Amino acid sequence: MDWSARQYTKFESERSRPCAELLARVPGEVRRAVDLGCGPGNSTELILARWPEARVSALDSSPDMVAAARERLPGVEVVEADLVSWDDPGPFDLILANAVLQWVPEHERVFPALVERLAPGGSLAVQMPDNLDEPSHRLMREVAADPRWAGRIGDAAGLRTPRRPAEWYAGLLHGLAGVDLWRTTYFHPLAGAAGIVEWLKGTGLRPFLEPLGADERAGFLAAYEAAVAEAYPALPDGTVLLPFPRLFIVATRGR
Repeated sequence: MDWSARQYTKFESERSRPCAELLARVPGEVRRAVDLGCGPGNSTELILARWPEARVSALDSSPDMVAAARERLPGVEVVEADLVSWDDPGPFDLILANAVLQWVPEHERVFPALVERLAPGGSLAVQMPDNLDEPSHRLMREVAADPRWAGRIGDAAGLRTPRRPAEWYAGLLHGLAGVDLWRTTYFHPLAGAAGIVEWLKGTGLRPFLEPLGADERAGFLAAYEAAVAEAYPALPDGTVLLPFPRLFIVATRGR
């Protein structure tokens, strides 16, 4: 699946805020850190802002994102790599996975494996959108079932890892690390239904749009925007509020 740094950064301030709040809860000093799924480098930049003396590296599977991150942070080693096959043993004081692990399967294996790469006292800091039950994502699936494009789209929704509750992650990490878990719902004011669609074109809509031709894509987006307009009524000034729940996990290994 191709990713666009330009599309992603249209809402950079809103996308960076959860990462900043996640990093604020990471305890201790960080000497070595890695940013998994760094995107255009906004999350990596936040690591450097808090721990300017740290040795920081980053990776992403998207060539466009890697190019953007390298341009933004010329002093940081940014590599093009798949998180699933990433094999650096560490140890790291911080492993950051900001809005990326929702695309990675087998959390029951991945999370413990990442904790094993932490130095004593190091933290795995994870933030994942928790919005699969929101109208924005339910409507993607419903529109995708339309016979006009269902055959082309296939099981695009299956690219996201199934939603797991916070209790599941607490149980998974029990005995491996101390766990700080919380869930926050952000309410983003956007420019009508079109604003919601524009936001999601940078993330959740990508697997639905990528298999479609130009005309099919336009038809899909028109149908989706009409459904979104009904689900998210406009405020008096024409804006709409997009509720966006996110799950946060800081797993800190014992010393």
